[in-house]
Amino acid sequence: MSPTSTRRVPLSVLDLVPRSQGMTPAQAIEESTLLAQEAEALGYRRYWVAEHHGSEAFMASATALLLGHLAHHTSRIRLGSGGVMLPNHSSLMVAEYYGTLATIHGDRFDLGLGRAPGTDPMTAAALARTSGHLHDFAAEVRALRAYLGMPRPGARVRAIPGEGTQVPLWVLGSSTGGAQVAAAMGLPFSFASHFAPEQLREALAVYRDRFNPDAETAQVERPTVMAGVNVLVAPTQEEADHLFTTAQLMAIRIRSGQPAPLDPPVESLAAAVPPELLGLAQAHQAVRAVGTPEVVVERLEEFVETHELDELIVTTYTFDPALRRRSYALLARAWGLAG
Repeated sequence: MSPTSTRRVPLSVLDLVPRSQGMTPAQAIEESTLLAQEAEALGYRRYWVAEHHGSEAFMASATALLLGHLAHHTSRIRLGSGGVMLPNHSSLMVAEYYGTLATIHGDRFDLGLGRAPGTDPMTAAALARTSGHLHDFAAEVRALRAYLGMPRPGARVRAIPGEGTQVPLWVLGSSTGGAQVAAAMGLPFSFASHFAPEQLREALAVYRDRFNPDAETAQVERPTVMAGVNVLVAPTQEEADHLFTTAQLMAIRIRSGQPAPLDPPVESLAAAVPPELLGLAQAHQAVRAVGTPEVVVERLEEFVETHELDELIVTTYTFDPALRRRSYALLARAWGLAG
């Protein structure tokens, strides 16, 4: 594909507020604050924070609080949840939290909604988690849309503040289930291909085939898709591959039930972990672009064209947070973002 025909979609950032070994939770949050400021200066469209609980690696349990903190330290970039795991919360409380953010900071927030636990079963139970079944999830999304909409005559339960803020909703998914909900409700869809790529094609086909722009809850006129990609950019391929072993070790720890803060990169991943666990990391992070700016841009372009995407949301893990910021800066310049 020639440079003039390449479609450069907007780029956004997905952050789980990672903590490296030897780093305090406060330092991890400060590093994410610096990254959000850098992302804004570089021209990224959105900065989303994903809800996780009980994790030594990710400091993103109280998503709305983190977004409020980031809003105080940025001025333009859109901030959002990537996402709020809706069965962990009441839709009324989510509407109040995000309605309050919008009341304070204006139209800068996206409300991405998922139905996964975002944690282990015991922690999920401690959160008083309700059903994540599709029917119940769709009902909660519908209720949330109503709470954030214009005042309803005679409504006895109202989200104040929140009512009338019209905070945009996105449905998140890693399977065809989320795609069905997003399509039926006419909402934009963000697919978690950065950690669950197996059903990407099928989910996007379901979403596009069943999309209903006339739904009462519709917010977009046509199917609108964002997809996640693991990215690491460095001046050389060798350095990028080396630094990416931190993300691979993180994936292995998650899949093998051995949570811990991020590990430093290793010279040989094959020598550091058993072969069966190495395969887990490869499958978990199959959608990735790792290398020099030119290599990463080429792979992202191919991914966009193959799946006809409207936006990419990229996530990067490095043991040294300064190298994470460098990766996002190299990508922004190579992609041509207007920073």
